[in-house]
Amino acid sequence: MHGLIDLNDDNYKNKFAPQRKNLSSIIRGYKSAVTKNSRQIVPDFGWQPNYHDRIIRNDDELNHIREYIIYNPQMWERDRNNQGLWL
Repeated sequence: MHGLIDLNDDNYKNKFAPQRKNLSSIIRGYKSAVTKNSRQIVPDFGWQPNYHDRIIRNDDELNHIREYIIYNPQMWERDRNNQGLWL
C-alpha cells in the first residue's frame, strides 16, 4: 500500500498537543481499521513490520513519488516482500 498524507496545518501551535495529528497516530489508526476488516476475509492477514516515511520538499519530489506509486504495482512480482499472497 502506498499513499501520500499531507500534515500541513497552519494552525498547529504546540508540538506536545494531543497526539491525533502526527504520522504515527494516523498510520496506527489506519492499520488498526484495515486489520480488523481484513481479518474477516483473511484470518491471518498481517502487515509488513514497518512503514517508510519521507518528507516531500518540492513539486519535483512530489511528482517523482506519485510516478513511483503509479508504476510500483507492475514491479510487485520482483519485490522481495512478495510472498505470493493476493486478496
